[in-house]
Amino acid sequence: MYSDMLEWRAHNPPPATMMLISDQVEDVFAWDLARLQQHTQYNLFLASPSMPSRSSVLHTSARWAWESLLLESPKSLESPKRSALSSQLSVKFSFKSSALECTSGQLSAAKFYCKPCCFHGQSPAGFRKHISSKMHAVKEVLNPLYEELDSQTSKWGKNYAAKPEYATAQIAVWWDMIDCPIPEGYDARRVRPSLEAAFKELGYSGPVSITAFGDLNQAPDHLLRGLSSTGVALAHAIPEVIYSRMLSAMATWKTHNPPPATIMFISDDLNRLYSDTIAREQQENKYNLFMAYSYRPHKMSVLVTSAEWLWESLLLAGAPRWGLHKCSQSSTIPRENTTEMFVCRVCICDCKSLDDFTNHLSSENHAQEEAYIYACRRAAKFDIRYRIKDEVLENFPESKRLRKACGTGFGHLHNHLHVVTNRGSRLRARKSHTSKKDW
Repeated sequence: MYSDMLEWRAHNPPPATMMLISDQVEDVFAWDLARLQQHTQYNLFLASPSMPSRSSVLHTSARWAWESLLLESPKSLESPKRSALSSQLSVKFSFKSSALECTSGQLSAAKFYCKPCCFHGQSPAGFRKHISSKMHAVKEVLNPLYEELDSQTSKWGKNYAAKPEYATAQIAVWWDMIDCPIPEGYDARRVRPSLEAAFKELGYSGPVSITAFGDLNQAPDHLLRGLSSTGVALAHAIPEVIYSRMLSAMATWKTHNPPPATIMFISDDLNRLYSDTIAREQQENKYNLFMAYSYRPHKMSVLVTSAEWLWESLLLAGAPRWGLHKCSQSSTIPRENTTEMFVCRVCICDCKSLDDFTNHLSSENHAQEEAYIYACRRAAKFDIRYRIKDEVLENFPESKRLRKACGTGFGHLHNHLHVVTNRGSRLRARKSHTSKKDW
């Protein structure tokens, strides 16, 4: 079924709509299909035996429970628009077994396929005859259909040269300084030139905006001044809210910067925690995507990227020119290059200068806002513990014997083991006594 879909995509470029009716989409198809959809976007419909209980990584235009879809009454069957759509509709069925019940349909173009035998037919009677034949039974054994999905995207490479539409487009970088800090001894003023050098190696020359997120109360003043002097915006965010604030900043930026454009995340856990969310957005509005992280993920992400780097190797881009230098706390910062991009993402406020920014971070009002966030997070965790407790009590057994077992950690079983252990000890003691007596 999946291979047929891939073949259809190869011969039918967008714009087009495809629909999958299966209970295997989320567990089998979703990862590879989501990556395909990020690369080449089709309008997607899904139907399954029941609506999924969790959010899907796939972005769909419509989704149905299969039985409710069958119960929908047809409307305007004779309308010219619907007739034109029906004439272009291609429906393929994939059967898991040789059992088939069918009646002659109204679609003259309907075809019947037997994958193990490479049999094609248009007659239901002929198809039934084929799948009940000895030749079909032999071919099913000799030509088994493998259940494992042949992923089409797992071998996609990294660090492609820039496509023409992205070569001069904007590049927006959101950098998690907690996961990917500036290494000791590295001049903070070299961060922007290093990133831009890496982009230029791949053919990107568009304007670059960089926003550094982190607990900036913990960052030394000379580091903040070094970053801000090169136009790196500073956004204070404590670990409890840093990822939500980064995604919020990205959403705001997207409203003012439609594709073609490039977005980049420098983070370890953002990809792990929010990759499904970002993947759905990428399927809806395709941006070019870069990633950087402090260590290689143990498995390939569902996100399709044009370039990926290790953080420290990215900082060494253009090393012969920039190199690693000790950042002096007394170094002179060119004031004409200083930008006024200082944002507190805890209090949601802007500051006009670095001095105002540091004063705000040390203020009582800011401390109260942080304390409020910490309190809310603790309350949420406490609430989760109570919900778990309620679920346990709801499922607590009614039987007195089972209640006693649950309350004592299945004490009757431990008592049984205890008796067996004691009996074994008595037997060993008796044998030891007998052997000493014989001696």
